[in-house]
Amino acid sequence: MTTHAVPDLLDSEVVTDLRAAVRDLLADRCPVGAVTACYDGDRALVAPLWRALGVDLGLAGLLVDEARGGHGASLREAAAVAEELAAAVAPVPFVTSAVVATTVLAHAGTPEADRLLADLAGGQVTASLVVPWTTAPEGRVPVGATTVRSVAGALEAHVLLVPTRSGSALELRAVPVGDGVGVEPVVSLDMTRQLADVTVDATALASAPVVATDAADAVRAGLRAGAAVLAAEQVGAARRCLVDTVAYLQQRRQFGRVVGGFQALKHRLADLYVDVESMGAAAAFAVGTLVDVDDDLEQALVTAVAAASCSDAAVRVAEEMVQLHAGIAMTWEHPAHLLLKRAKSDQLALGSPEHHRAVVARLADLDPPGTRLE
Repeated sequence: MTTHAVPDLLDSEVVTDLRAAVRDLLADRCPVGAVTACYDGDRALVAPLWRALGVDLGLAGLLVDEARGGHGASLREAAAVAEELAAAVAPVPFVTSAVVATTVLAHAGTPEADRLLADLAGGQVTASLVVPWTTAPEGRVPVGATTVRSVAGALEAHVLLVPTRSGSALELRAVPVGDGVGVEPVVSLDMTRQLADVTVDATALASAPVVATDAADAVRAGLRAGAAVLAAEQVGAARRCLVDTVAYLQQRRQFGRVVGGFQALKHRLADLYVDVESMGAAAAFAVGTLVDVDDDLEQALVTAVAAASCSDAAVRVAEEMVQLHAGIAMTWEHPAHLLLKRAKSDQLALGSPEHHRAVVARLADLDPPGTRLE
């Protein structure tokens, strides 16, 4: 594979400031109790929180270029935002609309896609790519089904990006949510990113504008950006698990001692720290490669490596959080179950770890450079 300069893995001053702004807003407007209420069907937090993040803070248009009313930022900034959102388990459509759908439209390059991008940048309109949430970047995009099951972001979406076939090409239509469109909520493991089954009738689909006539590369770019940012999201969740666990073990006392002083627990925490830092490096490298390296093979490889390693490690760190918090972590009021469910759900999102490892193995057999993934 062609050798490239190593992407910068450190936060810039802009990214640091963005992290702080998002963290402060979430501390003020995303209390644990309101997030937990999503599991009882109460989604009252979602709309006002997304308005504060997407409109007031401008995160909806983070990846939209300035000519269309966005900020023209890169995936590095989006990944930093995703980390902070995951730490609070914020129930907002950032990854599905502001990353995946936005990247798809940006790569479509049509006037119709540009107009929709401008709408997304304002934050008043959100979009969702209508594929199962388990669809991997290098996998096959399912088309032709009347109902697409387990779509992420559809409950909050105003516009659905529906892949269809036009001859031998993959076409993408922007279907407004309304008559002829059914969005049925599904009870999901992670109710802070609740899935839905989407049904679009033939009339609604036929009358919807085409935003991409040869959309295979655009859809792949959107899913690949989503997978890299999702790896960063897993880093944010895992880091929150570790920080909270260390803080708890510094306070909890047993046998007259702070339990964090026991050697066995120190070793377990050290292992978790290595996991989290390794995750951070893998996710940052994947995001940086997508930003700085214009090589399809290399982008696919580093994204698959990050997705596989981060998803497994995030679950491991979240499970250890539950174990090391003991009984209190089993209560509904404690955030441990929110973080564990997010980690377990993300483990299957945009491709399972097994799928991504298979992609890495397959890429090792290709003949670089210049080989195109199909």
